[in-house]
Amino acid sequence: MPYNTTAIPPRKEVTGQTLLPLTRVKKIIAVDPDISVCSNNAAFVITLATEMFIQHLATEAQNMAKTERKPRRNIQYKDIANAVAHHDNLEFLEDVVPKTTTYKQVKAQAAATRAKLKGEKAAGEGTADQVGQLSNGKKKGGSVNGSGAAGSSSAPTNGFSRGRLLVDDDPSSQLELEMRQAQSQGDGDGDVDMTG
Repeated sequence: MPYNTTAIPPRKEVTGQTLLPLTRVKKIIAVDPDISVCSNNAAFVITLATEMFIQHLATEAQNMAKTERKPRRNIQYKDIANAVAHHDNLEFLEDVVPKTTTYKQVKAQAAATRAKLKGEKAAGEGTADQVGQLSNGKKKGGSVNGSGAAGSSSAPTNGFSRGRLLVDDDPSSQLELEMRQAQSQGDGDGDVDMTG
């Protein structure tokens, strides 16, 4: 039995009913700890806005599917990811809907990052305490977002402003590291750049 793939056209007039279940939206709103009370009218408007957003996202994804070499009628994940990547008003979804990459590309990128980090460590940047291990003798963990070593002020990698090292997910050792960086920078105001 074939699937029904006909598109549901958007409504032209307001009927007072929503396509999404209003009770489900009310339950989702009730889960939010910041919202204590939500009126029926507000829940209705939120539901309509959600429907309009889904319609907009689907339309943009359909346009991306049509612009391919071999146009398709069905929308795929890559179409939504391309729409998010190409439209500024959908930029906030980049973390939720990332573009897909092959394992081979990720592996090559990780190898290049590892080689770059080894090259920076071999160059002797920072003290032995900053490069190899912490003051308590533990080895440092991997870097955040694959960017440079701690304390290095090299050119940005992967589009991020400055690399920070996340040390064993321990906040106190992260603060110690940032304090040492602030002391080594010698800033008069004593502020630490917290973009990690």
